[in-house]
Amino acid sequence: MTRALVIVDVQNDFCEGGALGVEGGAQVAADLSEHLENNAAGYDFVVATQDWHVDPGSHFSDDPDFVDSWPRHCVAGSKGAQLHPELDTEPIDAYFRKGAFEAAYSGFEGVLAPEDEVATGDLDDEESDAAEDVISLDDWLRQNDVDEVVIAGIATDYCVRATALDAVQAGYTTSVLLPLTAGINADRVTATVAELEDNGVEILQD
Repeated sequence: MTRALVIVDVQNDFCEGGALGVEGGAQVAADLSEHLENNAAGYDFVVATQDWHVDPGSHFSDDPDFVDSWPRHCVAGSKGAQLHPELDTEPIDAYFRKGAFEAAYSGFEGVLAPEDEVATGDLDDEESDAAEDVISLDDWLRQNDVDEVVIAGIATDYCVRATALDAVQAGYTTSVLLPLTAGINADRVTATVAELEDNGVEILQD
């Protein structure tokens, strides 16, 4: 099998001190770097997703409910949208940005970032506007003959969950590396783990 690690949204705004900081987010970034250093041979590819919001409508709110609406976060080109500095980006083969003009929780809603930009680069107003330029995460994985994905990142009960469910739906053998995730709500994380298992996602504990 061809195996890819999908790192979900390990960005400044989702780590401590960010606009939507999740407790343990910075530790996830550091632990993922250590994991990649020690387990590089276990993956054929490593990809990362980023929230990359331009004007996502009701996803942003001045009076958020923290379920479907949120404070402004991960604005395209901003420091908050950058990957956390504790995450070693050297092993990452491709970056996928999601949520420019809508709420997007799943990494499978992301599109490939331009090759001539670093993952944290400035917003290009013409970025991937043409349909022929758009390569989705699913497109890229299939082009590289990936059939197994391991998912880690932030947040367990939102974007990790959505990415894992979409991966299974797309036909990938899917697992979530639970210790390398950080969740927002403990009860929701527990329910998420059960939901993922019910849908055929393997939960890895180490």
